[in-house]
Amino acid sequence: MQSPPVKRALISVSDKMGLAGFAHGLEAAGVEIYSTGGTRKHLESEAVKVRDVAQYTGFPEMMDGRLKTLHPAVAGGILCRHDNPEDLKSLADHGIVTFELVVVNLYPFETTVAREGVSVDEAIEQIDIGGPTMVRAAAKNHAFVTIATNTEQYSEILAEIEANGCTSHELRRRLAGEAFAHTAAYDTAIAAFFAGQRTEGPFPGTLTLGYARKAVLRYGENPHQQAAVYARSGASGANVVGAMQLGGKELSYNNLLDLDGALDMVRGFADPAAVVIKHNNPCGAAVADELADALRQAMAGDPLSAFGSVLGLNRTMDAASAEILAEPGLFIEAIVAPDFTKEALEILTTKPKWRKNVRLMKVGNLESAHAGLAQRFLDGGLLIQQADSQSDPQDEWKVVTETKPSEKQMDDLRFAWAMVRHVKSNAIVLCKDRMLLGTGAGQMSRVDSVKISIEKAGRRAEGSVMVSDAFFPFPDSIETAAAAGVTAIIQPGGSKKDEEAVAACDQQGLAMIFTGRRHFKH
Repeated sequence: MQSPPVKRALISVSDKMGLAGFAHGLEAAGVEIYSTGGTRKHLESEAVKVRDVAQYTGFPEMMDGRLKTLHPAVAGGILCRHDNPEDLKSLADHGIVTFELVVVNLYPFETTVAREGVSVDEAIEQIDIGGPTMVRAAAKNHAFVTIATNTEQYSEILAEIEANGCTSHELRRRLAGEAFAHTAAYDTAIAAFFAGQRTEGPFPGTLTLGYARKAVLRYGENPHQQAAVYARSGASGANVVGAMQLGGKELSYNNLLDLDGALDMVRGFADPAAVVIKHNNPCGAAVADELADALRQAMAGDPLSAFGSVLGLNRTMDAASAEILAEPGLFIEAIVAPDFTKEALEILTTKPKWRKNVRLMKVGNLESAHAGLAQRFLDGGLLIQQADSQSDPQDEWKVVTETKPSEKQMDDLRFAWAMVRHVKSNAIVLCKDRMLLGTGAGQMSRVDSVKISIEKAGRRAEGSVMVSDAFFPFPDSIETAAAAGVTAIIQPGGSKKDEEAVAACDQQGLAMIFTGRRHFKH
């Protein structure tokens, strides 16, 4: 198919970044430019010769700009099939010209509705009508029309026009696909906004999701699996997908999973905190008065497993913290933190050799909103639930044993309870001095998780506290923990055999708290 020469461009954009340079390039290539409203004024201020669409159509803009481009002279010029004599005759009969290039990006609806306190009326005025109409018309007729919906597309389009006087069919077809994805994401954001206005609960009757591919990854969980990462439309707050990479190699599928888990863990602590993640479970974690102390203790939780791990911090990484990672024989895959000081970056990107490859991810302020809903795709559907990110009401905790926990034990129990929600069920965690000592994760038997956590803690289990993500169905786990030196236990309670668990603690002189809330993580 022969590509038609680009004679005319129709430009109407909200985002004017890079537009003046693009328009000057089109003008130099002999392309006549038509435009509307604010876009026309912007181009004229940049000394670009522009023809006003309202003068061309003979119909003025009205209704505060709601009606500008919805006119047969506009739609016909975009939709005309250049190889169809009847289409060309219709244009000639009605004095309509063809547009071979349409440049449109839409009103900033998502930016508007993300603003705190935005009203429904304000949101409605940011619903673009003429823009999507022109985009869809140009994309449908991509055999003859080039559609640009993103400022990053300008240079490639202009290069082809300057070289050939036209664009290639391959480029037009690709841009058409991107245009339809653009309007689909736009409509998804609008649908999501109106779904959020309903009062029937947090789960709308129809769920619309928009995702844009951010990167194709080297492979998935294993080398034989292909993978990509997508950014959710309208996602806000500190998150790994939107993080800025300050150094290191390309992120892998498994890196992203572990970084997301690490960020989720540390953001729940008010004091300086550090976590060490391996296979999406914590093998080390600690809180302290200083970040460097927290990181040092977290790394000491399970030094063997810390090799090849991912780290999460809830404070800006400083030089003192970075120096801890300079120890010989240590290897870290990636680090996520709100930010990194200049000194820390210098330490983390110089010798030894592996540090030049460590992925450094800056996510910004962790006080920004956490995702309210958690989603998991199934074959044929989607599970959605409230994220398990709410704080636990400690005024509902109950000491159920004769022995009461000390103030120090309470500090450790609070830390342990905050950690266990991030460990795969069945989950058992041993802690002391606000430091993770041993983790038993993902076992089919709870008593096996207890034994694994004790084995990981070793002699450090003496004087530690233990947390379980769900109730103990039998007293055997408690007896095993007591024999290892555990002094206090926190668990949800709720078993038919709770009395046996309490009796076992009383017999061993252990303190036990029931929280009344479970933290399964499947």
